[in-house]
Amino acid sequence: MSNLQNKNFYSQIVDLLQSARQQVLRTVNKTMVITYFEIGRIIIEEEQNGKERAGYGKSILKELSKVLTKEFGKGFSVYNLERMRKFYFIYKERNIENNISASLLRKSKTEIAETLFTKFELSWSHYLTLIRIDNEDERFFYEIESAKNNWSVRELKRQYDSALYTRLMLSRNNKKIKELATKGQILEKPKDAIKDPYVLEFIGLPENAEYSESDLEQKLIDKLEHFLLELGTGFTFVARQKRISFDDKHFRIDLVFYNRILKSFVLIDLKIGELKHQDIGQMQMYVNYYDRKIRLKDENKTIGIILCQNKSESVVEFTLPENNEQIFASRYKTVLPSKKELKLLLKQKQ
Repeated sequence: MSNLQNKNFYSQIVDLLQSARQQVLRTVNKTMVITYFEIGRIIIEEEQNGKERAGYGKSILKELSKVLTKEFGKGFSVYNLERMRKFYFIYKERNIENNISASLLRKSKTEIAETLFTKFELSWSHYLTLIRIDNEDERFFYEIESAKNNWSVRELKRQYDSALYTRLMLSRNNKKIKELATKGQILEKPKDAIKDPYVLEFIGLPENAEYSESDLEQKLIDKLEHFLLELGTGFTFVARQKRISFDDKHFRIDLVFYNRILKSFVLIDLKIGELKHQDIGQMQMYVNYYDRKIRLKDENKTIGIILCQNKSESVVEFTLPENNEQIFASRYKTVLPSKKELKLLLKQKQ
């Protein structure tokens, strides 16, 4: 057997074992989630039969914690048992299967596992984050997006902390807002991919720091993986400072991406300070050039996004055509926005 054949042989075995380990890990995670869901159910049903609701509930959790800790070790504190109870209480309302909880007692352990296994797609750590979200629609949105995009717990927390759900609401009508809770972020047209504001806290620049557009660009390139996460589903990096030339004139587009779902090039220009109408005209030129010279026949029209620190909605409105579906101006923030700030933006939108 040649060295090349040996390498192929070894790599096949390594890939197989890695895949098996990942599958085992996913199975273990789901089994944990299902088990904790059932523990929560049993606790709640036992509490409902208690005479002294509050006192009885606290007492039974303390005793249960002692028994489980003695039998299985760490992980079964009163606090953790309360989270299992809360997990069941929140998710039983979704009717995971027509009155599934009531029917579970009539099922075998194998049937219970088969019934619940496909209903929970995330890890227990994901659900611990999700059950802290009070708004039901918002919680469902983050659950859908976590499963769809394979977010780690860290990524889920970052998207929640940066108020992704609220920021997407700002760029959608009421019908589209309702869809966020049932379908997550669906990209059907360019506007569906737009956020306002974009949150770039990962670049580490203070809110009122002095920096140039090239500094901002370099920071985004240095943290490209984080920036792609902020841009959203389907984005791939193409180029920075992309040069286009005509009539002996040369121009450079700050950042070029491609969205595989929308099948469109996405051009991004970075602007410090207030957006000017000349900035929008410049992006219009870039978009026209890409549409006429770069994009293929089976690709959709190019999208242009101008990221600026501040903008006048009137300047944007009157500079762009009424039927504009290609060029967008969005603010960016280098620190996480406060809830108060986002609520104000939502109020202005309404």
